[in-house]
Amino acid sequence: MHEYIPMSIPEFKGNEWKYIKECIDTGWVSSVGKFVTRFEDEICNYTGAKHAIACVNGTAALHVSLIIAGVKPDDEVIVPVLTFIAPVNAINYINAHPVFMDCDNYYNIDAEKTCEFLELETVIKNNFTYNKSTGRRISAIIPVHIFGNAVQFTQLFDICKERNIKIIEDATESLGTSYITGSQSGSYTGTIGDLGCLSFNGNKIITTGGGGMILSNDSGHAERARYLTTQAKDDGLYYTHNEIGYNYRMTNISAALGVAQLERLPEYISKKKHNYHLYSEKINHIHGIELSQLPPYADNNNWLYAIRINDTIYGKNRDQLIHYLEDNNIQSRPVWKLNHEQKPYRNCQTYKIENAPSLYNNTLNIPSSVNLTKDNVDYIASVLDWKK
Repeated sequence: MHEYIPMSIPEFKGNEWKYIKECIDTGWVSSVGKFVTRFEDEICNYTGAKHAIACVNGTAALHVSLIIAGVKPDDEVIVPVLTFIAPVNAINYINAHPVFMDCDNYYNIDAEKTCEFLELETVIKNNFTYNKSTGRRISAIIPVHIFGNAVQFTQLFDICKERNIKIIEDATESLGTSYITGSQSGSYTGTIGDLGCLSFNGNKIITTGGGGMILSNDSGHAERARYLTTQAKDDGLYYTHNEIGYNYRMTNISAALGVAQLERLPEYISKKKHNYHLYSEKINHIHGIELSQLPPYADNNNWLYAIRINDTIYGKNRDQLIHYLEDNNIQSRPVWKLNHEQKPYRNCQTYKIENAPSLYNNTLNIPSSVNLTKDNVDYIASVLDWKK
């Protein structure tokens, strides 16, 4: 039996221990220390963002970004129905309401349908956009770059700017993905909107164990992000707090891990691309399954690989394949359950959810770690080709 192949695990073969040991040796392990600042600066250097604020995780980054964007209780925020639940929960943290949009064939928010919704189902009053059916203000949108696939932004960006809808990019899965065509050409995901959010969870392309980051090109947004994520401290000596703040800053020891991981990001992306092409060569000849395609308008970080299953031709459905792979020491996972079917959000508004259910039922993520070997890919492909 082949050794167990997990879905997505980190690799620590660079300066991780050296930098963490420095934190331990000097005692600078908490939320103040040189590695926090260094990690923020180096994320800016990599992405081209003017400001970066390190947080405890990507959800905290989303939560604070919604506050900074001016989302108020009883506002509405447009969000994709197919995404990890974190951005939806963050909307609820501030007592706002998600409005769910369908996904396109790259698993991202359907830009065309979202623009159609804004044109047909909303009205502009006093320089804000209101939902005709609910009367609520739509104050923001959270496009999520699913699996590292860049959202098709061109038309969506323009209509949101016209209608004063703040754009909070959930780039938690797409660090390293950049646009290569259109008006966003040359820009990394997370730097297009008013605010961008990154995640450094253990399964992401680089990790700090946990951890996240807020990106912005607006110095006012950045200053407020630092303020809110450090308990809204107005006087550090006398502990004066004039607003409600949050204990959301990343620790120095986590940032040390992040600095070391970021040093290897170009290498990781190169490996991810190489393994995508290996998978493509091995899988796309198997009748009934195919490797999900990448958006042609972006240079993808290939964070997570997905296959699509035609169970009539292939002979196994998604759930049968999950168990079959597990029996052969290969971990896989389905796409997240659609958010309009999650119990807390069943009564939320949806708009033409037509493509997402099919992708949910027919998609399976397969091992995507940066340390995946050719032997691993060959073995996974041989197991997938179960009829041979």
